[in-house]
Amino acid sequence: MSKGINIRNVVVRWLTAVCLMALMPSSAMAQVTYQRADSTKICKLLRQADRQTTTLWIARQFMGVPYVAHTLEVNDREQLVVNTRQLDCTTLVETVTALKLCIQHDKRTWNDYLTVLRSLRYRQGRLDEYPSRLHYFTDWIIDKQLMGFVSEVQQPNPPFTAVQKIAVSYMSEHPQAYQALKAHPEFVPVIRQQEKALTGKTYRYIPKTAVRNTKLLRQTIHDGDIIAITCNKRGLDIAHLGFAVWRNDGLHLLNASLLHKKVVEEPMTLYRYLKKHPTFTGIRIIRIK
Repeated sequence: MSKGINIRNVVVRWLTAVCLMALMPSSAMAQVTYQRADSTKICKLLRQADRQTTTLWIARQFMGVPYVAHTLEVNDREQLVVNTRQLDCTTLVETVTALKLCIQHDKRTWNDYLTVLRSLRYRQGRLDEYPSRLHYFTDWIIDKQLMGFVSEVQQPNPPFTAVQKIAVSYMSEHPQAYQALKAHPEFVPVIRQQEKALTGKTYRYIPKTAVRNTKLLRQTIHDGDIIAITCNKRGLDIAHLGFAVWRNDGLHLLNASLLHKKVVEEPMTLYRYLKKHPTFTGIRIIRIK
């Protein structure tokens, strides 16, 4: 028994070492910011999972991680930031989605993960300057659908009875709220053009009054789908993100929560959660392919 355990430990250490070989300097990693704890966590999950591993299983491996905003704003010039020790709603979704895609395609190295994360975070996967990052989630959905990573669910009707007309302008109207835009005002006109390209597009969504525990909704929304909460706040399209979790009492949200200050499965149903926020109007559903 002890001999078997020792052999297994040796194999585990060997696999970890192979995965962490990517920590060696390379031109592909020249624009990456991370800590050893991040690469260790990612490599461990890539090693543990198989191709049947669900999105929810991956997301639950980050339960309890502290909620921290603006973790990507740590460099003067844009770099690919990996931070699994502190998450906000967007970086949680990106981290879990990148892991899911790696596992589905049997990509098991740190460099594989960096490649997929970069492909998700930046327009057509190309990291340039700050404006190359996909800042509005509608822009993210459009770009990732074009790249074949996700699809947005907008049928049937019902429950997708409402239409969101995009009108984004928040970043260009509040550049002082963004570290990169304060440091580089020349980026503001670029962001403004991106906003104009999005404004006027329309998408079907489920109004919050319809987010009930019904057979129709259970058939429409799957465990692990990305939930994007729509809002009526001026200049914004999406207020919050998370993953769908079905329980006996209805739909819940696994999210990096500002309220709970960590990654949690929200105790209250999503219906109740949406009702508590007057600016929330409903949900859009994005499915990882």
